[in-house]
Amino acid sequence: MAEQSAAIPLSKGARRREQILQTAVELFGEVGYRGTSLRDIALRVGITHPGLLYHFHSKQELLSAVLARRDDSDALRFGLTKDVENPRELLRRVLQLAAHNTTAPGMIELFATLSAEATDQDHPAHDFFQQRYSMIVAAFQEIFDRLEEAGELREGVDPSGLGVSLVALMDGLQVQWLYSPEVVDVPVLLGAHINGLLTEPL
Repeated sequence: MAEQSAAIPLSKGARRREQILQTAVELFGEVGYRGTSLRDIALRVGITHPGLLYHFHSKQELLSAVLARRDDSDALRFGLTKDVENPRELLRRVLQLAAHNTTAPGMIELFATLSAEATDQDHPAHDFFQQRYSMIVAAFQEIFDRLEEAGELREGVDPSGLGVSLVALMDGLQVQWLYSPEVVDVPVLLGAHINGLLTEPL
């Protein structure tokens, strides 16, 4: 797959679009969505404000692309795909992702704020977050269903709903971490919860 991509070089416009997206991810991660303007992004990329608007017509359009890119990037970085057969390994990678997230508080704040705002059906990011939560919950639920089939959940642990609860815990811990990063250790607390469900700790 990588060889195919290398054989088809991106067009100049596509390369510029990728550069803008990468820069937006960096700035949103550093200073948050509200603290970043399109002009800030254009300046760091080295293009004019109208030049940026040629690729992304609004800050909201750019934001939607950044959100999707961030999820895709995390999935690739930590191998969170159906290609990984071992559900325990997938949970380890979820904990690695949780630890990685603490290196980009701006992105965590962005997701926390927007996921709450986007419950309004008229919000531009409503569909994105609705689809995102549906996909992540289903993926986590599949992990626990596979663990239950393998006899790796503690006796008395009902796997139904564990996908929802893990997503809720992960999001909730990250919000508390934003308030008290010196107190709330997201991967440790998340790992303790997960290990409490398993016959053998990760």
